[in-house]
Amino acid sequence: MIILAATPIGNLGDASRRLVDALEAATIVAAEDTRTTVRLLTALGIANRPRLIALHDHNEKDRAPELVELARDQDILVLSDAGMPTVSDPGYGLVAAAAAAGVTVTAIPGPSAVLTALAVSGLPTDRFTFEGFVGRKQGERLSAFRALASEPRTMVFFDAPTRVGATLSDMASAFGADRRAAVCRELTKLHEEIARGTLAELVDWAGERVRGELVIVVAGAAPRDIAFPDAVTQVLELVRTGTRLKDAAGEVAAHTGHSSRELYQAALAVRGKPGAAPA
Repeated sequence: MIILAATPIGNLGDASRRLVDALEAATIVAAEDTRTTVRLLTALGIANRPRLIALHDHNEKDRAPELVELARDQDILVLSDAGMPTVSDPGYGLVAAAAAAGVTVTAIPGPSAVLTALAVSGLPTDRFTFEGFVGRKQGERLSAFRALASEPRTMVFFDAPTRVGATLSDMASAFGADRRAAVCRELTKLHEEIARGTLAELVDWAGERVRGELVIVVAGAAPRDIAFPDAVTQVLELVRTGTRLKDAAGEVAAHTGHSSRELYQAALAVRGKPGAAPA
């Protein structure tokens, strides 16, 4: 069996009883950084020293088959440096390989930077999307943000402190300077800070330098921020994934404020054009 275990994202007190028990009993641990795992064992007062196998972005593809075969006969505990494995951390490839091979995968839930930031952001939590780490280069960031400009759900991003000012500036350019957002810094740690405001205000807050681990939460586009042509595109995308046209038009109308009938007719017209993709 493969056991994905969430580890503290900052505060050691967040280590669950199940995590401690699993670490005390583990014979094999696949870890993003084995040194981090040794420090965690020491900090939690765990005397057990299991066999440690490095599992990171650079070796996961090659290491996964070996771990899957080991997991047929014994439990393998999988850890990332912080939070839940597979969420912007190694583990997805291993889980996919295990599922394909019929090997059981389970999880020990626990701390999550994504959900913690979302919860304290002060932004809508009923529907959200996690976008992972933002691009290193400005062109990559702007392209990604512009593609998300009409996204109605709250968006959660990871970013590095060295470029958060530039990231917030690019977000303001793509989403609009008045879009609400929150920057969550050093979550669960001694110097935790939640900065809330418009993207323009947060650009000023960031200044030239911000320290610590960061999560950025950005409000989704308001209904009327989504132009009618973009709404029609959303309808067509839903249709391409198997949703009936009428249902797709109704779903998009619900979160954009546009007329369901008008969206239906416009999408129908686009589908009727020569060269349009079948749905």
